[in-house]
Amino acid sequence: MKIGITGGAGFIGRHLCEQLSRNNEVYCIDSLVTGSEENLKDLDVTFIKHDIVNNLDLKLDQIYHMASRASPKDFDSHALEIALTNSTGTLNILKMAKKYNASVLIASTSETYGDPLVHPQNELYRGNVNTTGPRSCYDESKRFAETLGYVFSKDITVRIARIFNTYGPYMQIEDGRMIPNFISQAIRNQPVTIYGDGTQTRSFCYVDDLVRGLVLLMNSNNGELNGSPVNLGNPEEHTIYDMAVKIKEMTGSSSDIVFLPLPEDDPKKRKPDISKAMQYLNWKPEKTLDSGLKETINYFKNQIMNPKN
Repeated sequence: MKIGITGGAGFIGRHLCEQLSRNNEVYCIDSLVTGSEENLKDLDVTFIKHDIVNNLDLKLDQIYHMASRASPKDFDSHALEIALTNSTGTLNILKMAKKYNASVLIASTSETYGDPLVHPQNELYRGNVNTTGPRSCYDESKRFAETLGYVFSKDITVRIARIFNTYGPYMQIEDGRMIPNFISQAIRNQPVTIYGDGTQTRSFCYVDDLVRGLVLLMNSNNGELNGSPVNLGNPEEHTIYDMAVKIKEMTGSSSDIVFLPLPEDDPKKRKPDISKAMQYLNWKPEKTLDSGLKETINYFKNQIMNPKN
């Protein structure tokens, strides 16, 4: 089977490339604005440097559409690029898929729920999203990507994964999201920075569990899933403060924990209801938090202690 992965040189995309290239002909499509060819060096994939905001013509059987900057640190400096990748880029991928009758999996996000007023979040909840705030370039363009997926699902197979916080090896050291920040700061014995008072919650899914869920979703034959979003994440909820303490302990760090103002529209809580994934895909996360963090910390230690020129 010929499989394309947009954003395949990035974090989750790289893990998908590794998993799918074992038994398929895989094409990694990436503009390298955040991804790296170095991530692909040991994988049997064909790399295509391309920005999906521009048209692409590639005959494939399946397309995992993972491309997009996702770090909040980019929301201000790369807002237009993010909005176009998730709108025009998604449209281009869906048009190409329709031309060749390929199946598409759109990587959506828990950010479509915004700062939720319903907890935990299930797929029927329509969210509490600021359409003009600092996060809107990402949140709203992902919501629009889902709409495009629904429209095209009348003609082709479209799967929509609402991905909750995911972590693991191959995250960027300077990614800007919580777990990379905490681990890199702790390893360097720098202050571990918490935005807000630390009582906010998140749920953390190890990348191998997520990839397993994505592949199950893409290959499900259940017609009820066509154009219909499915939450993929770990329903085990943790406070930000508890995560900072845990990572300090696991790294043996002497870092202080410092508190900074909470950014505008930053969600106060996040926990997926994964009933739909359990029912239709027989999927749930298996990796424990401690085990996943240990592997992630080891990866970060190696990257920080042995930087590549």
